[in-house]
Amino acid sequence: MALPGRATAEGTARYAARFVASGAAVPGHFRGALGLTFSSIGYGTQIGGSTDEVDARYRLTLAEAIRHGCNVLDTASSYRAQRSEIVLGHALAALVNRGECRRDEVIVMSKGGFISYYLDAPDDPVEHIYRHVVRPGIAEPDDLAGGIHCLTPDFLSQQIAFSLRNTQLRMIDLFFIQNPETQLAFVDRATFRRRMQLAFARLEEEVASGRIGWYGVATWEGLRRPPVASNYMSLENLLRLAAEVAGPHHHFRSVQLPVSVAMIEAATLRNQPVGNSLLTALNAAQALGLTAFASAALGQGQPVYRSVEPLAEAFPAISAHAQRMLQFARSLPGVTTALFGSLQPDHVRDMMQLAAHPTAPRNALQVAQALMR
Repeated sequence: MALPGRATAEGTARYAARFVASGAAVPGHFRGALGLTFSSIGYGTQIGGSTDEVDARYRLTLAEAIRHGCNVLDTASSYRAQRSEIVLGHALAALVNRGECRRDEVIVMSKGGFISYYLDAPDDPVEHIYRHVVRPGIAEPDDLAGGIHCLTPDFLSQQIAFSLRNTQLRMIDLFFIQNPETQLAFVDRATFRRRMQLAFARLEEEVASGRIGWYGVATWEGLRRPPVASNYMSLENLLRLAAEVAGPHHHFRSVQLPVSVAMIEAATLRNQPVGNSLLTALNAAQALGLTAFASAALGQGQPVYRSVEPLAEAFPAISAHAQRMLQFARSLPGVTTALFGSLQPDHVRDMMQLAAHPTAPRNALQVAQALMR
């Protein structure tokens, strides 16, 4: 049975007030955006293999995150062959049924764009794509960028249907087009522009139907590349496309992109034109009224030895390097929520201890500047 409801202003504020009142979180741990209250630390579900053992670990870690002040959960139908969405739904339903949280207190974000398998990779991926995407008329072969990525309206609606089925929710609070820049390796910019317009038009219909609350783009390289790069994307142009198909009151309101000491371009590279200015991606998101989520805030385990000293100097009250990395990402101006992933409950609890620490935007910018040298 699907879990009714959605994240609401009242519910997310109630969740935040509970942690602030107990002293487990400082008020600045929670940020207002889209009429909701977001925790500055979010939990992502990308890592791990498509196994029952990893599913069991996620059930524990998802619960620990919510219990310790994280109400932002990030997933995708392409993560772990849809298993991440399934286990997220199970974990959230179990907590709601036990009275540990309510559905309206938790913000669930998912994504679509990549061809997703179910529970495990098929023996014949080409046959799988033909049977589930081409033969039903969801997309033509020419619509499949590299055979792995698709933006047709029917494909995105299929992905949303998968996400709702897997999570057992009535609504996905925030839905992202996943890595749209993938298309630019296979089509020209005019074709890309048209595909994005059609995608945005369908997502507006999905908002109207009540299946998603808001939408945005979740990118990997597109927003942290120089404008001359073949896979570069402009936030201003993307918003213009949404306005062209839905008017000024469109629901394209969010962006997700990598931000960490290993990937600092979003905070340091001025590559986004906004009016007559050239801004960093994070500053551009702020200027354009977009809610920004920092993905891979722990750098996906990439060792960045030159960040050890700047982080220690910037955040002396925090002893663990991984915590300092997350503190850096959540402190950067323009970041609403910094996302991390872990399969260890102890590690999740350690990361969530940061909820009791005030953020330090000036210190984070100093670290970013030090890492540019």
